[in-house]
Amino acid sequence: MSRKVLVVDDEKLIVKGIRFSLEQDGMEVDCAYDGEEALEKAKEKKYDIILLDLMLPKMDGFEVCQQIREFSNVPIVMLTAKGEDMDKILGLEYGADDYITKPFNILEVKARIKAIIRRAGSDREEKEKAKTMEVGDLKMDCEGRRVFIAGREINLTAKEFDVLELLVFNPNKVYSRENLLNIVWGYEYPGDVRTVDVHIRRLREKIEANPSEPKYVHTKWGVGYYFQA
Repeated sequence: MSRKVLVVDDEKLIVKGIRFSLEQDGMEVDCAYDGEEALEKAKEKKYDIILLDLMLPKMDGFEVCQQIREFSNVPIVMLTAKGEDMDKILGLEYGADDYITKPFNILEVKARIKAIIRRAGSDREEKEKAKTMEVGDLKMDCEGRRVFIAGREINLTAKEFDVLELLVFNPNKVYSRENLLNIVWGYEYPGDVRTVDVHIRRLREKIEANPSEPKYVHTKWGVGYYFQA
């Protein structure tokens, strides 16, 4: 079954190049040239991955990403011409899974897409085992990729769920930031360990009654993070 990709960029030559290259690999590619069109397409169709430019007419990539996260956990890769660290971290804050800085090599883009889709596919296979875990007020339904706190559903991004799942199913095991980056994002991921810190912080804000005094996801100073069983 061919993978469905949405490419969003207002530079039509870039879109045309990416589309041609991905179609050569048997992928089905839709294109959007502004933020509003991207959001409409993401609502209309289920994609395996979205390549989303940061600077877009009508609605920027951050806003599009944030709104997509309200109804979908589809992997989102931000395309940005800006190399500043804050832009990259901000993209992840809004729920992006990865970023690629322009100008990029199309082979790198394809490799990154395949790695993300492959991980998403292996995640789905793993979830078919229908694992469910309950610890205190927290309940994880791994088949449905849903998390509940005291019966109320919490909306996590794909990566936030992946991090929490790894920690929950390995209670009291301390994972270094480097380990989490390699396991959850993959060895091909070019980002740094601050990506992990951002996701842990966002995760705590969503699942902890008091994020500064966590009940579930704890820090072992100088070592890493662990889940308290």
